[in-house]
Amino acid sequence: MAKRIILRALRAKISRAIPDPLYLKIRYRAECGKKLRLKNPVTFNEKLQWLKLYNRKPEYTMMADKYSVRKYVADTVGDKYLVPLIGVWNRVEEIDFSDLPDRFVLKCTHDSGGLVICRDKSKLDMSAAKMILNRSLQKNHYYTAREWPYKNIVPRIIGEVYLDDRPADQYPDDTTPVLNVYKIFCFHGMPKFLVYTVDRGEDVRYDYFDMDFNRIDMSAGYEKAGYTIVKPVNFEKMKSVAARLAQGICHVRVDLHNISGTIYFNEMTFFNWAGYQPFIPEKWDELLGSWLDLPEKSD
Repeated sequence: MAKRIILRALRAKISRAIPDPLYLKIRYRAECGKKLRLKNPVTFNEKLQWLKLYNRKPEYTMMADKYSVRKYVADTVGDKYLVPLIGVWNRVEEIDFSDLPDRFVLKCTHDSGGLVICRDKSKLDMSAAKMILNRSLQKNHYYTAREWPYKNIVPRIIGEVYLDDRPADQYPDDTTPVLNVYKIFCFHGMPKFLVYTVDRGEDVRYDYFDMDFNRIDMSAGYEKAGYTIVKPVNFEKMKSVAARLAQGICHVRVDLHNISGTIYFNEMTFFNWAGYQPFIPEKWDELLGSWLDLPEKSD
């Protein structure tokens, strides 16, 4: 109950007046149940909080921006890894839905929640879709967990072609979008492990693998996919793409799709779970922390 009350208070607009270090200490205590060691961080989650405060490089804002990052991806690994773009808009009112294809994805460039996935435009709840996007455009995602790269992103909407990774024998129900994501955790430019995520809206499954695609005993408390996950034929290429995008960054998560052997870039994330992931077993929090050498302060 106390945790819920604290987190609700931190979501209120008045909490924006709280200095970042104090906010992170309060939030970390509420989320993780222990004191945040900012002077000498040890665990992965602690070091992510430190990075929020002291590793504020301008290029991270570009990389966190779902539209601006496309140029970085094209320049670094090639535009063949980009999901084809339908359009970019500053306001919902600028979108002509009649011009959109039957299947599409709309996402806000500056946060993690403004997402509309349309598998059949004739069944799309237009009012609900516009409400999701408008609400997202009004938010500054930085204030949610003080993830600095999001603070100065210009809120926009991008439209992308619809991707679907739906094995018919696994998901006979054709009504829910299914998209599997390979979330590759890179430390100092080196891919170290990945989370294979099956996202079916409210039903999200997580499976953890090392870089040889062997399962590891890591969990965040969520169910696993429940079926055999086959190592992609071009897995080495996926690792190479992630490593090249992560060069020069002490830690970043590079998310990729693999649709019938075609690799697509999804996003780059600097603070997995905002630095509050419950690691099961807990030893992983310290092990991942040992992989992350903190840089010089750049605040």
